Amino acid sequence: MTALKTDATTNVNSLPPAESRDRVKQLMQHLQDKICDALEELDGVSSFREDAWEREEGGGGRSRVLSEGGVFEQAGVNFSEVWGEQLPPSILAQRPEAKGHGFFATGTSLVLHPRSPYIPTVHLNYRYFEAGPVWWFGGGVDLTPYYPFAEDAAHFHRTLKAGCDAHHPEYYSVFKHWCDEYFYLKHRQEMRGVGGIFFDYQDGTGALYRGPHPDGPAAAYSNKLGVLEPRSWEEIFAFVQGCSETFLPAYLPIAKRRRDMSYGDRERNFQLYRRGRYVEFNLVYDRGTIFGLQTNGRTESILMSLPPLVRWQYSYHPEPNTPEAELYEIFLKPQEWVKWKPSTSENI
Repeated sequence: MTALKTDATTNVNSLPPAESRDRVKQLMQHLQDKICDALEELDGVSSFREDAWEREEGGGGRSRVLSEGGVFEQAGVNFSEVWGEQLPPSILAQRPEAKGHGFFATGTSLVLHPRSPYIPTVHLNYRYFEAGPVWWFGGGVDLTPYYPFAEDAAHFHRTLKAGCDAHHPEYYSVFKHWCDEYFYLKHRQEMRGVGGIFFDYQDGTGALYRGPHPDGPAAAYSNKLGVLEPRSWEEIFAFVQGCSETFLPAYLPIAKRRRDMSYGDRERNFQLYRRGRYVEFNLVYDRGTIFGLQTNGRTESILMSLPPLVRWQYSYHPEPNTPEAELYEIFLKPQEWVKWKPSTSENI
């Protein structure tokens, strides 16, 4: 276990290696390739279309979208790398010490919108930022079910926890709480889904939580740990690589388990309604969307996370004692999913 400290410290291995940018780029491209191959095999009908693009100020990327598939109504998996001299305001607001340095950022992100309302939407993003001596990794993965299957949420979280535990026994607990906090729609006062893990500004120094809510559960848990022993660039890189490798074993079994379940207009309409929450979050709060637009990224790639079909309904309330009500009452509130156990009736 990594030792803990009670006071701030400077990371003795704070500078990234000379080949840092190429290594992270290769990791992100490999992640995109591996996930796309697996999703095409699962879908069985459609395949990804790739659009390579270049950014005038520096950089570019590969956008891949699968549409009208057998399992996925739309699936987008993007890789990008951008660089430039002008730091976006969203970065300077968080890390003013980066001012005056050129920046480099790379990452892979995905959003999968399945056809079936019984298969959850899922989001992943892992990224790296570097500006002179300033660097950090960020990202995470979260699950947005439309119908309440506790075994799916438990499997997803247990897989993520195993990936985190391989690198530090406290990563999952802090980053799980941070995810619950981040994917929260303040104007709706509800979570977007059942969460997962989320982290940002991880540079191997200081406390694990670096978010904007010092009084929240993530900060409280992080504060109990104190300041961690400094971790090198190599250690944080290995952690992100390990997290990225948990995605397919966390999500594919859920999609395979639910893909053949029959559904009707009621379930489909509820799915389209709940997709509206996804749109609201991505356009109002999502940090990746804001960063992409502020750095003059490719708009089609930035907004590929939006679902192809969605509906809003005025003042909707689920009927009592229905699966839709259970989603609101239990699944859209923070839960310790790794501790879930099936009831006696579910074992019969």
